[in-house]
Amino acid sequence: ELNGNNITRINKNDFAGLKQLRVLQLMENQISTVERGAFDDMKELERLRLNRNQLHTLPELLFQNNQALSRLDLSENFIQAIPRKAFRGATDLRNLQLDKNQISCIEDGAFRALRGLEVLTLNNNNITSIPVSSFNHMPKLRTFRLHSNHLFCDCHLAWLSQWLRQRPTIGLFTQCAAPAQLRGLNVAEIQKNEFSCSGQTDMARAQLCSFFSGSCPAMCTCSNGIVDCRGKGLTAIPANLPEAMTEIRLELNGIKSIPPGAFSPYKKLRRIDLSNNQISEIAPDAFQGLRSLNSLVLYGNKITDLPKGVFGGLFALQLLLLNANKINCVRADAFQDLQNLSLLSLYDNKIQSLAKGTFTSLRAIQTLHLAQNPFVCDCNLKWLADFLRANPIETSGARCASPRRLANKRIGQIKSKKFRCSAKEQYFIPGTEDYQLNSECNSDVICPPKCRCESNVVECSNLKLTKIPERIPQSTAELRLNNNEISIVEATGIFKKLPHLKKINLSNNKVSEIEDGAFEGASSVSELHLTVNQLESVRSGMFRGLDGLRTLMLRNNRISCIHNDSFTGLRNVRLLSLYDNQISTIAPGAFDTLQSLSTLNLLANPFNCNCQLAWLGDWLRKRKIVTGNPRCQNPSFLRQIPLQDVAFPDFRCEEGQEETSCIPRPQCPQECTCLDTVVRCSNKHLKALPKGIPKNVTELYLDGNQFTQVPGQLSTFKYLQLVDLSNNKISSLSNSSFTNMSQLTTLILSYNSLQCIPPLAFEGLRSLRLLSLHGNDISSLPEGIFTDVTSLSHLAIGANPLYCSCNLRWLSSWVKTGYKEPGIARCAGPPDMEGKLLLTTPAKKFECQGERCLRVFVHPYPPWARKRAGGEVGLPPTLLLAEQDCEVAISGCFSNPCANGGTCQPQDGEGAGFRCLCPAGFEGPSCQAASDPCKEHGCENGGSCVPGATNYTCLCPDHYTGDFCERPPDFCSAELSPCQHGSTCISTSQGPRCECVPGYVGSNCSEDFDDCQDHRCQNDAHCLDEVNGYSCLCTEGYSGQLCEMPPRAAGQPGLCEQAECQNGAPCVERGARALCQCLPGFGGPKCEKLLSVNFVDRDTYLQFTDLQDWPRANITLQVSTAEGNGILLYNGDSDHMAVELYQGHVRVSYDPGTHPSSAIYSAETINDGQFHTVELVTFDQMVNLSIDGGSPMTMDNSGKHYTLNSEAPLYVGGMPVDVNSAAFRLWQLLNGTSFHG
Repeated sequence: ELNGNNITRINKNDFAGLKQLRVLQLMENQISTVERGAFDDMKELERLRLNRNQLHTLPELLFQNNQALSRLDLSENFIQAIPRKAFRGATDLRNLQLDKNQISCIEDGAFRALRGLEVLTLNNNNITSIPVSSFNHMPKLRTFRLHSNHLFCDCHLAWLSQWLRQRPTIGLFTQCAAPAQLRGLNVAEIQKNEFSCSGQTDMARAQLCSFFSGSCPAMCTCSNGIVDCRGKGLTAIPANLPEAMTEIRLELNGIKSIPPGAFSPYKKLRRIDLSNNQISEIAPDAFQGLRSLNSLVLYGNKITDLPKGVFGGLFALQLLLLNANKINCVRADAFQDLQNLSLLSLYDNKIQSLAKGTFTSLRAIQTLHLAQNPFVCDCNLKWLADFLRANPIETSGARCASPRRLANKRIGQIKSKKFRCSAKEQYFIPGTEDYQLNSECNSDVICPPKCRCESNVVECSNLKLTKIPERIPQSTAELRLNNNEISIVEATGIFKKLPHLKKINLSNNKVSEIEDGAFEGASSVSELHLTVNQLESVRSGMFRGLDGLRTLMLRNNRISCIHNDSFTGLRNVRLLSLYDNQISTIAPGAFDTLQSLSTLNLLANPFNCNCQLAWLGDWLRKRKIVTGNPRCQNPSFLRQIPLQDVAFPDFRCEEGQEETSCIPRPQCPQECTCLDTVVRCSNKHLKALPKGIPKNVTELYLDGNQFTQVPGQLSTFKYLQLVDLSNNKISSLSNSSFTNMSQLTTLILSYNSLQCIPPLAFEGLRSLRLLSLHGNDISSLPEGIFTDVTSLSHLAIGANPLYCSCNLRWLSSWVKTGYKEPGIARCAGPPDMEGKLLLTTPAKKFECQGERCLRVFVHPYPPWARKRAGGEVGLPPTLLLAEQDCEVAISGCFSNPCANGGTCQPQDGEGAGFRCLCPAGFEGPSCQAASDPCKEHGCENGGSCVPGATNYTCLCPDHYTGDFCERPPDFCSAELSPCQHGSTCISTSQGPRCECVPGYVGSNCSEDFDDCQDHRCQNDAHCLDEVNGYSCLCTEGYSGQLCEMPPRAAGQPGLCEQAECQNGAPCVERGARALCQCLPGFGGPKCEKLLSVNFVDRDTYLQFTDLQDWPRANITLQVSTAEGNGILLYNGDSDHMAVELYQGHVRVSYDPGTHPSSAIYSAETINDGQFHTVELVTFDQMVNLSIDGGSPMTMDNSGKHYTLNSEAPLYVGGMPVDVNSAAFRLWQLLNGTSFHG
């Protein structure tokens, strides 16, 4: 029994010689690798548990000698694929658990040898398809789970439907995820002809699992040892890559972590590129054993920490790019094995200090980039200044950020004596105080800025924070982040460093998204509060890592439905509150994984009680869970009826409403694919931006299309972070091409036809970090074009015909100061500069010769003239240039080139360049063109564009709203709805449609239908029309609903005489039956049930004994009174609970044996003579009080765990005199008056 240790690897000989072992338990370790042969000696092994580890791959023939193995648990790992020979040899296997992994591929024949299998769990994986007849040879199978996967129900999966239908008791809730028309349907209920295929894409999907031999992944391309997976939307590194590959390109994906041993099997790798992903975590052994690796590219990610030993053994590495990350400290031995490294970039990170000796082992280093880090230049950094003076290899211009006297000075140029530590100086940069300064990165940190830290509680509420602080003390037990402005909880790995954390409060923020794995490592957290946020859906990935969670508060969000993957993995949650959301439906089995659930608050949700929700009513009746009586909102005849009180047949659907899926269907154009906020429209021959792109898109891929200019509508997507327009036909940019894109970090314009870029093309792009202009026809760039892109860390401008004269000297200097260009761009002219690198050629070499001086004639000319005038040199097409012998350089503004009041600014240095600053309303290089903001307007739904000085507004048609008239009118609002007589208004694309209540007809339900047209009154009875029906007025002597009963013979007893109505109820005859009309307070067929009680006398009360499960209960009282005081409910002897009226308010006092007792009051008064609903939910020491379905108030008695005595009676409306006096004396009841009402 080795459960719960820190074992990371099982080697081949670890269990050698254990020939008699029958049971081996290895669950809850950190095992990422099991070598083939590890279990070969255990020929008697019967049970093996490897669940809850870090396994990513399953070696073939791992169990080939374990013929006695009957139970194998591999659940809750990260296994991605099941190879064909995974279970070969384990012929006696009866129980196989593979649930809660990341399985996307099952190879044909993987389960073929398992003929005795009785239990197989494959639920909660990423399975899209399963080979034909994979389970047909399992006659003993009694438990089979496949729900919560991503099944693509095409022709390749038709066999599974028939297989499930033949076995109706297993495989429940197995549903399709695609195609769209089958999404959410049970596979077993789909007919064979509905499983259709449409050609090559389906064939590719069917072959998706055929790469276990190490061939090329289906989504990538492979040639000459290079595996190219760039920009494929990957969220994880593909498994089973070709073992012989020498280079892998994974840049521009959504990969978030590098798991243990991710690249170890690929010993021939020489280059790995993982740039521009979302990587925040790297396993220490991710690159273990790669002795041939010479280039490792990791720039443009979210890496905060370099694990100890992560670069160990990479002796051949020559290039290591870590720039543009969030690294805040580097261990002194981080690079100790990199003796052959020649280029290291740590540019643009969060590093404040470096330990002495960090670069000592880098014997071959030639280039080092450290700029754009907030270095604290105190006595601890003196060594770095000495090192850089002795080794002038730092070419990016690393500077001090603190203290103030050294701020912005280059580290390598400061004298050693200036680096000192003094109590009089401030040695931190505002906003970065919480970054660590020590070399080992493992000491506890101080309190985050502006927060308060006392006795393991970190108080960061009410600080207008937009994200969780990056550094929090390791000893933190409670983290309060409530009342801030956090909108996204990012997966930064912060909670892996907080082993003592018990409670997280994120209430009252703006949280609309929680990234998968955001809470990874938070296994000690027992309470998570997300009340009052903006979540619209929940999925299990959001809560991954919260294994110990007991309380989850999701009150007051915008959640619309719960599916059966919403809470997977939260097996310890006892209290789940979904109060006051927008939940209308819940998928079957949604709460099955919540094994410890005892309190579930579903109140204040608009439940649609149709056939899709029938399972929930039955589930609530059977489970002993405190729920607070959730009620139906629709259909109207069930409104306000508790779900568990609705009979199963009353949960019904109209024809066509049987769809059971509640997975949100993202808005996505037909030409594109959408995943979360990433939209891919690549290689679709598009000439214009497709309609229907989600407004919250963050990454937009438009590469490989036919665009000739940047789409104007791009400016309407203000959340864009990445735009890829490569491989199009764009020939020019304007000053407004990228307006309103303040969050843009990556812009790719490579392989277009760009020649000239105006000076203000990138204005406002202050967040831009990567700009690719590679492979265009650019010969020159105007100085100042990058003034606004202050965050730019990578400029790709290679494969352009750069004319390296004095006009480009500024660019040469600019790329050198920040290593913003990676050494690819080369000059195409003048002849003496041809072939030279922009990055390494000295700036003084960029010069203009006197005999080739250029004189400027301000006259824009067409492209045909450009070829004659200066095309061979690649000059800007807006200037006519003539060559002649010149000695004096004149100003570019000499001839006043700027029209319409534009201001001319001459270009610095030699040459005659100029730049026009145009007034509002004009544009162009010389301000000659009148700008038309409405030229590419985005007004929708017939909105009119109204131009302004610099922008435009949309004038919307009646009732349309939004900045671009994108929000259609609500024709079903109270003021616009045409529907009459209580009919239901439904908004459609053609306008409102009225669904009439029975009895009314017409387009707006205004006509009362004459039900007497088809009446069935008999014996000459007269028909009287009524709403939705009619009545028959019988002739004398006849009776019955249709006057069908002839006069009764004398002496024959009437129907009412036989009815036996009780409690004074009068009886009326309705056709052939008698109806008891119950008096107020009574119900039932014979009025035999007491439904309500009038408390008239002051000594009246109800007494209940033998209370089941008390004090876990749900009590609902309908109360009508005009009195201000009175007892509503009381239970107690040595402890008590009392609900009483006090001055019209409801007061609840509760003492489960912990002094002093607690009390809460309702804000509302209920003594107005009207009926009010008082709802009380009790669970051990916690009480919830709600009035008329409003927001509940909660009282939670902390302290020792006592519970109320279930033997004491429960009194309603009053209590006996002796109990009253004792309660008044012991428990300070505010009144002893009985209830009156």
